[in-house]
Amino acid sequence: MLFPTYYYASAYDIPYKKLYEEGKRGVLFDLDNTLVEHGAPADDRSVRLIKQLKDTGFKVCFISNNKEPRVKGFNEPMGASYVFKAGKPGKEGYLKGCEQLGILPSEAVFVGDQIFTDIWGANRSGIESYLVKPIAFHEEIQIHFKRIPEFFIVLFFRLIHRKRCFLS
Repeated sequence: MLFPTYYYASAYDIPYKKLYEEGKRGVLFDLDNTLVEHGAPADDRSVRLIKQLKDTGFKVCFISNNKEPRVKGFNEPMGASYVFKAGKPGKEGYLKGCEQLGILPSEAVFVGDQIFTDIWGANRSGIESYLVKPIAFHEEIQIHFKRIPEFFIVLFFRLIHRKRCFLS
């Protein structure tokens, strides 16, 4: 449950068009350290990515444990769906995101940078999970503590599942 389906260097490196061709219809994203640095507003790169996904035919939803002002503010330039205070790694936020998009969990992928919240929750919800490297390493202290066991899980995953790792 703690291993991602795939591991990429960045959310911006994932072959989304291929996923669409394979039948995926929704992309669920974590925000902080997945698309932008922790607490940063949407930037040109994240706005372009969401536009490209929508142009491809994807529906997009942000799934975040943050409060609504953070998630709503980030989402404003993109107009995607969002779930705030999602309770990750609980399943409810992920399933609510799929419901908002009108898709089944099997039609979604989730992209996030943390194993113990993002990946574990997506896996528990039946959603294909994509782990990405954190954009920056200045994070809240509790996240730093989680990064230590995550390091060993990722190391083990990379040893066993080399063909599912796409790191530059």
